[in-house]
Amino acid sequence: MELAARIARVRERIAAAAARSGRPAEAVRLVAVTKMVPPERVAEAYALGLRDFGENRVQEGVAKIAALAQRGIRPTWHLVGHLQTNKVAAALRCFDILQAVDSRRLAEVISRRALAPVPVLLEVNVAGEPTKFGFRLDTPGEPFEETVAAIRALPRLDVRGLMTVAPIAEDPETLRPIFHQLAELAARLHLPELSMGMTDDYPIAIEEGATIVRIGRAIFGERPRV
Repeated sequence: MELAARIARVRERIAAAAARSGRPAEAVRLVAVTKMVPPERVAEAYALGLRDFGENRVQEGVAKIAALAQRGIRPTWHLVGHLQTNKVAAALRCFDILQAVDSRRLAEVISRRALAPVPVLLEVNVAGEPTKFGFRLDTPGEPFEETVAAIRALPRLDVRGLMTVAPIAEDPETLRPIFHQLAELAARLHLPELSMGMTDDYPIAIEEGATIVRIGRAIFGERPRV
């Protein structure tokens, strides 16, 4: 399938899911995840109207962002993968939004190194998967709401919402409670942005209130194996 057709199909499914949740399609921001996608392909997607792109790794993102900027292509770049503290400075130079702030320590390092307010989302490991990053909601003695309050008090951090990476599931419908729980948590914390939903589950996430979806494979196809 051609890239234009893939993008059109994703937008159609976003619009349909948004309508089922009583919202317009414009209420959901599409972030095209470009992990292992060459700059030329990203440029093609940009020419087709996409304006938000996400990278999982700082090093790959830095090179790609620079290559595209040389061609005059400057979309909004989201860092959607785990950020190590020793790569914060590089991330701040290149990315517009840090979607996966997954610890209080990382938030503090970003706050210290930032020169201006940085839009961030806090990653929550809703399912409590031991192999994934993110704040846990079941950590003894550390109420998540108190942690969020402390992070929001840090200078030069603009905490806009929450994000999560749902477990892999054969039936995306089984993930609905996870998305619903994150949406309820964001509402309690008065955080407007919800980044949840990827290629296999984004319609369900939108129905549960996602305002941002992160789509890679449905747009760019399968990544090459390395």
